Amino acid sequence: MDALESKSEVARLMRQIEIEYEAAQRGMYGFAAGAGKHEFITARMENMGRCHEQLIALVGERKATKALAEALEQAGNEPTLEATSLEKEAAQ
Repeated sequence: MDALESKSEVARLMRQIEIEYEAAQRGMYGFAAGAGKHEFITARMENMGRCHEQLIALVGERKATKALAEALEQAGNEPTLEATSLEKEAAQ
């Protein structure tokens, strides 16, 4: 995978983590209750874990964990046009 593809994949995975986290938050604080709610949140968390594992394969554990933290921090905020520090590093 070349640098551009890697950067694109990192950005895609970070965005997917944001989406999964936002969905889990909505599931936790939404109107649903009971086992279905728990299963929904668990599925979102498992999806985030799979994305994190893919990031580890692309950029290593340290950078992947940093990317996960950045994605969780960004979740719920308006996306910015500025690339994150990890995306910049992936391009190098």
